[in-house]
Amino acid sequence: MSGLRVIPTWRHGQERLYVCLTDGRNIAWYDREAARINLLSDDRREDVLEALGPFVTGPVTVGPPPVPTPAELARLTLHPDDDLAPNRPGEALLVSLDRDPGPAGRLRRPDPRQRALTAEQTVGAELDRLDGAGWHTLHSVPLPGGDRIHHLVIGPGGLFALHSLYARKQKVTVADPMVTLGRRDSHPLLRRVRADADRASYALTAEVHPVLALVAPSDVTVTGPLREVRVVKDTEVTGLAREGGVLKPADVEALHAMARDRRVWPAAG
Repeated sequence: MSGLRVIPTWRHGQERLYVCLTDGRNIAWYDREAARINLLSDDRREDVLEALGPFVTGPVTVGPPPVPTPAELARLTLHPDDDLAPNRPGEALLVSLDRDPGPAGRLRRPDPRQRALTAEQTVGAELDRLDGAGWHTLHSVPLPGGDRIHHLVIGPGGLFALHSLYARKQKVTVADPMVTLGRRDSHPLLRRVRADADRASYALTAEVHPVLALVAPSDVTVTGPLREVRVVKDTEVTGLAREGGVLKPADVEALHAMARDRRVWPAAG
């Protein structure tokens, strides 16, 4: 027995099979689309091929990764349990609903987690469209104390921490720091949005811009100036891609490799 494990990972419909040691370190991966097995070291070549044997379809190329960058190497050696990149939009809510679906029956009250999940999935789907254009998005980034950043976007235009808010068919009034949905009570939501971005800035030692993303509002009214925060609709979030000239591609990759490591985020406390 080689003691190697094969761990499949899906990202935007593309599958990679990572070959890991017993301590979780990756030593190779199989890219089905490229028909290539990439070896970080040739020492365990035969063991890797044996482990991947049941998964390989058709002829493949076997060899070292093509000129890996330091950021790529950091990602490949990251333990799967510490990698935030596979998180789905609303990952934390999906886990919560799976563990505790709530009361069943026709008389049950609407679960606010479902609306929150819809908001994060809607905004997340829009942000994931930026992948491949030099941008990366991480979802449900955990912060100390049980908080989390709904979406962290990293690209040529900089870093953005987005908070998704379900506002379907409701009028939204924003008067910094208060946000009002319809006739509900106002809440100082922009303070949290800025605080999340500040904590991300501290953990990543880079400037992170706060963004409030409103999902399907009927109308948005902003009263007075906003301090450092943007308020956008879910249909407008891809406009972040028009931002440019702040980060070089190598800086984007390095920051993404750092941000996807769960062990970085306890420093955001």
